[in-house]
Amino acid sequence: MSTDYQRAREELGRRLRELRVECPDGRLTGTELAERLGWPQSKVSKVENGRQTPTDDDLRAWVEATGQAAVLGELRARLRGFESHIRSWRRQLASGHRPVQETWNAVVADARTLHVWESSIVNGLLQTADYARHIFERHAELQKSPPDAEDAVRARMKRQEWLYRPGKRLNLLMWEGALRAETCPPEVLAAQLDRLAGVVGMDTVRLGIVPLDAALRLSPSNAFWVLDNRLVITEDWHAELWLDDVETVGLYRRVWETFAESAVFGGEAQQVIARVRRSIRV
Repeated sequence: MSTDYQRAREELGRRLRELRVECPDGRLTGTELAERLGWPQSKVSKVENGRQTPTDDDLRAWVEATGQAAVLGELRARLRGFESHIRSWRRQLASGHRPVQETWNAVVADARTLHVWESSIVNGLLQTADYARHIFERHAELQKSPPDAEDAVRARMKRQEWLYRPGKRLNLLMWEGALRAETCPPEVLAAQLDRLAGVVGMDTVRLGIVPLDAALRLSPSNAFWVLDNRLVITEDWHAELWLDDVETVGLYRRVWETFAESAVFGGEAQQVIARVRRSIRV
């Protein structure tokens, strides 16, 4: 968990503790507040000490129980402030993958230039529907989220229209291992690689492949997107991170440029894709 995120969560906890202590009808102990809320006392403690992120409903209940409803707006602003950077999959996927894909569609639609690094799967802007379907199904199983693969696939395919709009540019680097990962049946992977080879040379796409035997200055790490040099989106198993401070965006661009030094493009990239394609037994 990022230091900035944890610090913001602790500050919110301290503010909530102040509301408990400064309750208009008399100071409340943590146990007394828990009784009013119908919560375990341990939840009050975790929230106040920054070990648990309160929900919007939790904040509303807290200010009502402490008789200070007027500060709800402030607390919500604090919550939005740090949750905009750390977006847990548990919360995002509560209604399935489709809403997450629609959020991505809106964010990408506003961007003109993308710099993307993919280390484990084919990038969503270039996925076939069958490949995307297998990705969504397996992640829904992992996250125990509502199974809505078909709706999620349609939303992801909608986003690919971005590639055919004037003025857009996808600068995509992919680790060769992402081409070889059998996260779907062989025939689906083979068709996906055919699709990938077909985009080499598109006006809006610059595709680079980092071969497995390439010399690397950095180890292949988590995938990330840099949108117009103003926003970075990356993810881990528990959450998606949205990072917009200038220093961090600059760092990720340097990482991208470093991987680009090890990549091959154009015909050489097609050769790598073709080599992987030939290795698949359909």
